Amino acid sequence: MKTHSEISTLSLLLKALKFAAQKHQHQHRKGGLAIPYINHLIDVTDILLNIGQVEEAETLAAAALHDTLEDTKTTPEELEEMFGHHILSLVEEVTDDKRLPKEERKRLQIERAPRASFEAKQIKLADKISNVRDMIAAPPAGWSLQRRKEYVAWAEKVIEGVRGTNEPMERYFDEICQQVKVALENESTGE
Repeated sequence: MKTHSEISTLSLLLKALKFAAQKHQHQHRKGGLAIPYINHLIDVTDILLNIGQVEEAETLAAAALHDTLEDTKTTPEELEEMFGHHILSLVEEVTDDKRLPKEERKRLQIERAPRASFEAKQIKLADKISNVRDMIAAPPAGWSLQRRKEYVAWAEKVIEGVRGTNEPMERYFDEICQQVKVALENESTGE
């Protein structure tokens, strides 16, 4: 039998996933497989729960919602009304300002990672794990081998700023990066 706390966590998480699915319903991952975007949000949440052992309801909900401000027309006011100020603040911490050039956004992620809240660091770590895995499983369409290698190197710089946050996820990130680097190197040599 589930406790009241477990039911509350599940209820909030399902509400967040439903909201995210509606907001991202017409979006797909950048890969050639046209994977529905919600799959990425589920993956990030799953990484937090099952690899990072994160059970805090608001962190899991914020993970499911982490791209709504950045990639949909969702407003901060709407997110706060639906999920409260704490979840909004976590989502804002991991949101890039799309008005800035890509290189500036990437630089800011590296710079801001060490100052993020504990919860936001965990979400950032799970997001980067999901994205790095996709460099092999479902790379963005049109990305060259060199661009994928550069993405992994950049993700490692971002994650350096969150070290000491969640050891199981950090260890898994390092393993995934190593596997992806080997696979990309093999791809470049034709092996």
